[in-house]
Amino acid sequence: MKVCKFGGTSVASAEQIKKVAAIVQSDPTRRLVVVSAPGKRFNDDIKVTDLLIELANAVLQQQDAVEEKLKNVVKRYESNANGLGLDHAICEVIEADLRKRIAEAGSVTDELLMDSLKASGEDNNAKMIAAYFNSIGLKAKYMSPLEAGLIVNDLPARAQALAKAYDNLSVLKDSQEIIVFPGFFGYTEEGVLRTFERGGSDITGSILAAAVKAELYENFTDVDSVFCANPKVVNCPVEIQEITYREMRELSYAGFSVFHDEALMPVYKIGIPVCIKNTNNPSAPGTRIVSVRESNHSPVTGISADSGFSILYVSKYLMNREIGFGRKLLQILEDENISYEHTPSGLDDISVIIRSHQLSPEKEDRIVKRVETELQADDVHFRHDFSMIVIVGEGMNNNTGLAARAATAISKTGANIEMINQGSSEVSLVFGVRKEFENKILQALYNEFFALSATTLKR
Repeated sequence: MKVCKFGGTSVASAEQIKKVAAIVQSDPTRRLVVVSAPGKRFNDDIKVTDLLIELANAVLQQQDAVEEKLKNVVKRYESNANGLGLDHAICEVIEADLRKRIAEAGSVTDELLMDSLKASGEDNNAKMIAAYFNSIGLKAKYMSPLEAGLIVNDLPARAQALAKAYDNLSVLKDSQEIIVFPGFFGYTEEGVLRTFERGGSDITGSILAAAVKAELYENFTDVDSVFCANPKVVNCPVEIQEITYREMRELSYAGFSVFHDEALMPVYKIGIPVCIKNTNNPSAPGTRIVSVRESNHSPVTGISADSGFSILYVSKYLMNREIGFGRKLLQILEDENISYEHTPSGLDDISVIIRSHQLSPEKEDRIVKRVETELQADDVHFRHDFSMIVIVGEGMNNNTGLAARAATAISKTGANIEMINQGSSEVSLVFGVRKEFENKILQALYNEFFALSATTLKR
């Protein structure tokens, strides 16, 4: 049994949904299908999720435009239904569902109402796609995460599937029909809808694949494979044919948008391989994500970059002799509900790398004052607008001089390296740099590790 997930561009239009049906029909082991909300049909188009956010904001702000924005969402589904030759009744079901969700305004928190309306994108698209499958002779059934038992934890922690969810979902493997399952959300034990974080439909697919112990989790998107560097920055980068879970997790963490890093956890735990494939070119082999891969001549598998980082710098003479200093510093961040990414340190100083979206001027001011007074630091300040450049490869730990090659390539761009961090597994090497140098550094590192062999190498 295979679990296959189709992203937003794969289900954006009637034409794309027909491709999805053909892919499912071509392989009888594809019996569990996870779908996203309709994405963009063309560059300037608006995703259904964004239309739903506009609708939710209008509802929360009690604007007169609620009805207009509701119709905008329904029109997108009507367009797809017409292209698929479906009865208009499916659109009436979708509109009724949206009105029911809107009617909850005032009886639930603003956050839960927003989650409910956003999740309707996937939920209603699953209903429509199941209806289309049946109309062409594919025996299919829409399955609600509530009915299936995709149970998640309560607020305020980020949504994650509970252990009992896997037991509940395991029975789906016995279905004689193709199950069409909406991605992106689950329900608490009290029946409260909660959405997963970025890449939520990937997470749903991974949970289902682990629950039914699928032979393969296929993740269909709009590219033939994962590339070793961002093709928007590097011209025609090398394709990756096979990559380990650890490598993919590191690359996804630092900007690889093809597959969300949190989505790997359920399948990683029990070793289910993942294959990233192209809905528009399903015969392409794609990129396989596996536990162990064969080694090759290149120590580096991929290079990625992500911006939006800030650095909290703390300095205190003889810090290294003070027991508990690091714990106390991180406790101050925890009190502000802030997670950290890296903590490179010296004898008398430590830097804490933080995702900037977690900060505000008020939080920064409170943190600085507490570090100064409670930890009696000599210097403490924030710096902003940093990018993290990550070089990833299972072969790095057996390769001498790789860090020197990378640092030399970066120095040729004129950028200053603000931070270097390497994990004990030596699967990744992280450089903190100013954001304005990000693209130049990506190109320089690609030229150093890939360009000479790019014309002949297919990893």
